[in-house]
Amino acid sequence: MSRLAAVSRLVRRGLPAVGSTPADVVHRENKLALLRYKARPSGLTFRTPVVLVPSLINRHYVLDLMPGKSLVAWLVDRGHDVYCIDWGTPSHEDRWIDLDTIFDRYVHHAVRAAVKTSGVEKVHTLGYCMGGLMTLVHASLHPNEVASTTTLATPVRFEGDDGSLLGAWTSSPTFDVQALVRATGVVPWQLLQSAFQMLRPTMNLSKAVHFIDKMEDDPFVDGFLALETWGNDNVGLPGAFYEQYLRDLYRGDKLARGELVVSGRKVDLGSLAMPIHCVSFQHDSIVPAASAQELVTLAGSADKVGTHLPGGHVGAVVAKSAAERLWPKLATFWEQRDHAGT
Repeated sequence: MSRLAAVSRLVRRGLPAVGSTPADVVHRENKLALLRYKARPSGLTFRTPVVLVPSLINRHYVLDLMPGKSLVAWLVDRGHDVYCIDWGTPSHEDRWIDLDTIFDRYVHHAVRAAVKTSGVEKVHTLGYCMGGLMTLVHASLHPNEVASTTTLATPVRFEGDDGSLLGAWTSSPTFDVQALVRATGVVPWQLLQSAFQMLRPTMNLSKAVHFIDKMEDDPFVDGFLALETWGNDNVGLPGAFYEQYLRDLYRGDKLARGELVVSGRKVDLGSLAMPIHCVSFQHDSIVPAASAQELVTLAGSADKVGTHLPGGHVGAVVAKSAAERLWPKLATFWEQRDHAGT
């Protein structure tokens, strides 16, 4: 097939469906919606629900990308009770929403809704990237709701020789965060996305070349377009939150230092007593492994597992290999710490 014919065929096929696993909205707060995915017809195998907390800047459906590349669908098929936070899209009136509101109130209320809906006392939480920071804060402030917490490619230490370009850029004295927030209110997603693209400036070109070479491979094309749909469907950040996030974490490294205060309470990783699972990736250009795996050192739990896998920040989560490498490790961790239900 010629490349011209392949392009014509691609246009007729259209884009693949994303985030298609059936779910009900069981809780809303401002723009946030908590999804509970419909269980398989044979019911649940595991009693303790799993609450997924994605990053605030990215759409939740990276965890439910498409059939065959959906962590959500894979867990549901295995018999798990799965919830996920959909953060929605902030608008101008959200510019004053701060870190306390998002990291504590919103996550706490969502977890509490999952607890009530499932009729359990505790849930497993998984936070992806920034979402992992939220689950750690939540576990510290509300430990009675958490059976275990898993961080997936989550930065924990922001200071030191960890090779983080994002850390170097955001710590530059020439980056006037307050001026940016005053000018925009809600920091535009285009600005945030450009920072990630600059981490690998030739990535878009290399992806385009690879795509052209494989345009006749239908499964590859569907997966590529689904991921590109997600990658270009980002959202902005409330200005007050963004300013505090950079000040206290990227610049102040307050979480690792034990100095982070959320909702008037100190977040102490050393006080965490529930099981902890920390996952990092070998080729992650956004969150270096040293930053992520610092949690294993800092967490006070006697039951803590560090997992380091091949792959990048996103690819390791949604690639075909994820079903063989990552997803079973996540599920095994939860299943070994669960009381089987019906």
